[in-house]
Amino acid sequence: MASAGTSGTPSSGGATGNENGTPERSGARRGGGAPDADRAARRDDAVRAAVEQGLITPEQPVVALLDAAGIRESAAALRAAFDAVTVPGTPVLHAFAVKAAPLVPVLRLLAEEGVGAEVASPGELALARAAGLPPDRTVLDSPAKTAAELREALALGIAVNADNPQELDRIDALVRSAPTGSPIGLRVNPQVGGGSIGALSTATATSKFGVALRDDGAREWIVRTYADRPWLTRLHAHSGSQGVPLSLMARGVAETYALAEEINRHAGRRQVDTIDIGGGLPVNFDSDATAPTYAQYARLLAEAVPGLFDGRYGLVTEFGRSLLAKHGTVLARVEYAKRAGGRAIAVTHAGVQVAARTVYAPGAWPLRIAAYDAKGRPKTGPDVVQDIAGPACFAGDLLAEGRALPLLAQGDLAAALDTGAYYFAHHYAYNSLTRPGVYGYAPAGGRAAGDGADRGRHGGGSGIEGGGVRFAVVRDPQTTAEIVAESGGGHGASLTEL
Repeated sequence: MASAGTSGTPSSGGATGNENGTPERSGARRGGGAPDADRAARRDDAVRAAVEQGLITPEQPVVALLDAAGIRESAAALRAAFDAVTVPGTPVLHAFAVKAAPLVPVLRLLAEEGVGAEVASPGELALARAAGLPPDRTVLDSPAKTAAELREALALGIAVNADNPQELDRIDALVRSAPTGSPIGLRVNPQVGGGSIGALSTATATSKFGVALRDDGAREWIVRTYADRPWLTRLHAHSGSQGVPLSLMARGVAETYALAEEINRHAGRRQVDTIDIGGGLPVNFDSDATAPTYAQYARLLAEAVPGLFDGRYGLVTEFGRSLLAKHGTVLARVEYAKRAGGRAIAVTHAGVQVAARTVYAPGAWPLRIAAYDAKGRPKTGPDVVQDIAGPACFAGDLLAEGRALPLLAQGDLAAALDTGAYYFAHHYAYNSLTRPGVYGYAPAGGRAAGDGADRGRHGGGSGIEGGGVRFAVVRDPQTTAEIVAESGGGHGASLTEL
């Protein structure tokens, strides 16, 4: 088989691979202008260029790559999908869930493409501000906001969604003490049920998020709360995530819309003027195909909740994983190739430190693996069942187990695909392994993520160019000196002096 040999297993999102239901492979040919095929071809070019340009070496054996053109395409698809179902002139803010990829150059790239930021901590807010996101394109959500966080957001004019009655009491006091231009809403839990991944299901009966809409007296309390607070003008719910079917997501949005209508009828005015429907569009981890699409979801919502799009309500979305996942690749050098119990094992430098969810919950978070040779070319040859192991010191540190791929040899490269969200930007510090460098890429002559940024430890200008691909630094690789510093290196004698 002359291919990179991606291996796909059924993913938690319920999506399939190609039209025949079989996983697609890397090394897709250019032609026909199909975005998914073009993305796979750009990835193959980037892997080869990463080798040729020295981004991945024996000394730097793991690297993360981001497809800048792909990110732009996803942002454009999101805008177009909702534009197609929304009355012209309706205020719509697409706010990227920063937790999915907390990287300043990513946020700036998305901002350039018309996407704001949804933040859930002081750190995420700081990242959004560093990326230049203005307050009116930023939304603060979190179940545990401190008084200081609320005070800062209200002073800046950032939209705030209160999570619970006690938080609303805090906001009451802050609004009385100082006027604010922040739009303020209340998060509700429509309690429509969960998906296939319990830890990510936010609309179950006992979810920790929001005011549980079906609990005794909750709906009446919410309606009365809005009537008593004319400045409470938004309503927020988030019912989707990986493993949640679109129909269930749409039910959550419909419940929230119905509540907004009830609040406005009771108030006798259009008090709720904006509905924040959250995000959570599932991602297909089985193949290169983008499924489901934003267009499919927007059309489903328009059919299920037509009043949401008739111009009476502004709209906020908070997509994260679906904007970035398909555009990221973790590339790791095979340090050793060995066998145990008749099974081939490729020992690489990418494991739990970059893919904690996959390592600890492989059934819910399987990753496709593509095989490349030492020069970064798609690996050829017959498929061999093998494990792709990480560097951490426990037996379960596996990116993939029992996968059929062209046999990986020492010096070859294993690529973990669809890792642009919740993978290389969420480091797990097991064994004090360093964080990999992150690089955006684009065809030479085009724009790359991070244009204009300092190349940091690679020196020189903002880009690394050659072989038809231009790279730009998104995040420098971590050094062992930085690990020592953040692990108390400056306080070495503190305990012995007690």
